[in-house]
Amino acid sequence: MAALLSMLWLSLFFHGVLSAPQVPCYFIFGDSLVDNGNNNRIASIARADYAPYGIDFPDGPTGRFCNGRTTTDAIAELLGFDDYIPPYSAASPNQLLTGVNFASAAAGIRDETGQQLGGRISMNGQVQNYRTAVERVVDLLGDEDSAANHLSQCLFTVGMGSNDYLNNYFMPAFYSTGRQYTPDQYADVLVQQYTGQLRTLYDYGARKVAVIGVGQVGCSPSELAQNNVRGGCVQRINSAIQIFNNKLRNLVVNFNSNLPGAKFTFINGYAIFEDIVRRAPQYGFTNTNTGCCGVGRNNGQITCLPLQTPCPNRDQYVFWDAFHPTEKVNVLFARRSYNAQSPNDAYPLDIARLARS
Repeated sequence: MAALLSMLWLSLFFHGVLSAPQVPCYFIFGDSLVDNGNNNRIASIARADYAPYGIDFPDGPTGRFCNGRTTTDAIAELLGFDDYIPPYSAASPNQLLTGVNFASAAAGIRDETGQQLGGRISMNGQVQNYRTAVERVVDLLGDEDSAANHLSQCLFTVGMGSNDYLNNYFMPAFYSTGRQYTPDQYADVLVQQYTGQLRTLYDYGARKVAVIGVGQVGCSPSELAQNNVRGGCVQRINSAIQIFNNKLRNLVVNFNSNLPGAKFTFINGYAIFEDIVRRAPQYGFTNTNTGCCGVGRNNGQITCLPLQTPCPNRDQYVFWDAFHPTEKVNVLFARRSYNAQSPNDAYPLDIARLARS
């Protein structure tokens, strides 16, 4: 009997060890690509807490701008977390120890970005919320050294910049930045501000940070519909984004060279998405330029409306709505970010190696 109990205890022990997540905590910063409910409590047009959003998610509509899981949901699964990382707005104090999601739809690096959509939590606001969370972590763990040690082992993913182009630079009716700056100048302005924001995360304990580059915004159904593009993408938008991404990669190199203990990595969101679309038939996609749910040309002139009936074959669509990928694309993107298929996917580390570092 004693031997049986001993074997049972060992089994439970090793099961616990093997099933533990690869990092003790995961913190998420970003926009609608990864928002999982923070905007539900904000007076904003940028919300997704209604059907058919979440049609393939176990909990239904949660505020995720997708039919199912987001990229960070899939990354959390790959890291071994039992539950999805909760939105900061609904997290309990103890959940701060395992990580929260600060992302907010319509948010940008610049504070004014997305203001035509109403309330949102800009990157500056998300950083401030993180600072508040760190203060609570210090209280929970008892002292700053314990908190610093804990946070140094956490994974951080940060994906910002899409809205600074989509809902700022290329929206001249609401913003003057497109007239003030050339694409190169605007990228410099964004990266300068982003540098300060990421440095604050570092100053407050972040060490393992995956910075996700902006994807091909110029290929979204919304931009194709607005610009009446057929058979391709809006190159002036994608070209501007590539300038930003190149500077963002250099930022990562600079941080790793100059900040003690920094382990920043650049996830090449542009290249990963481009490759998924290029090899669409291989992945089973039959539609790469139309939203599964939406209204107008490319289902991109108006995004998915409450109670609208989406396409039934969602796994064959790259885009869920006017702006956001389907769950299938998000999962593919997460896998490429976690285990890079080529050196171009992630530099200098993919997320799996970053977590182990």
